[in-house]
Amino acid sequence: MPVRKDESGRRTVAAEVEVPGTPEDVWRAIATGPGVTSWFVPTRVEERVGGTVATNFGPGMESLATITAWEPPRRFTADSPEAMGPGSPTIATEWTVEARAGGTCIVRVVHAWFAETDDWDAQFEGHEHGWQAFFHILRLYLSHFRGRSGANLQLMGVAPEPTVQAGWAELTGRLGLAGAEPGQRVQSASDAPALAGQVERVGPDEHPELLLRLDAPVPGIAHLFALPMGGQVYLPVRLYLFREEPTAAAAREEPAWQAWMARHFPMPGQPG
Repeated sequence: MPVRKDESGRRTVAAEVEVPGTPEDVWRAIATGPGVTSWFVPTRVEERVGGTVATNFGPGMESLATITAWEPPRRFTADSPEAMGPGSPTIATEWTVEARAGGTCIVRVVHAWFAETDDWDAQFEGHEHGWQAFFHILRLYLSHFRGRSGANLQLMGVAPEPTVQAGWAELTGRLGLAGAEPGQRVQSASDAPALAGQVERVGPDEHPELLLRLDAPVPGIAHLFALPMGGQVYLPVRLYLFREEPTAAAAREEPAWQAWMARHFPMPGQPG
């Protein structure tokens, strides 16, 4: 997602994906709280100009934006002050949905900001891999769980080794998912939380990730990846659970995952 610049100082980065569904289907997935929560992170959306979009990336990491344009089911925009940290520029984000022949749509997101220096460009360019990963989840959600609201579990651990590849090997090895290949059916190890389903995607070595379409413990999606940051390797595990009572399913599964992550991949300051 290279940064584009113009003479006014306006800078933009953009990403897009083709997904199945009508514009109305896709709009529900990208512009409503339950829809976004079902493939991204827990989100609340006040569906109007002046409304708030609140996205929760974890404890103490809630991002707030104000909706500046609302044109369902085609387009909305929102402004986020200091979204990249104190002193960072306000980001204007535009989401658009464009219908295509054959029952698909193009979803496009554009981030724009004004700056006189390149100080923030690298962080925005880093959005590319993040959006690519989440767009794979969005496509999977719209292909198999369209219109359903899911429970969203976000878990985090820190690898005992400081390299991405070693941390990833430790996580997938303990889960019994090492060496998984696209199209393969997998099942977690007996001493790990229950996880079973089909492998939909395996990331490259430099950006390791695993995307599963689950049939156990309940139908859903699992997304695991390794993230180097601050000299450590973080190991996020995201579960999107869909069934008649997704909240109850999440309440049942979360304690086992929390205990397992704390035992094998404790966060700094957390007892192992």
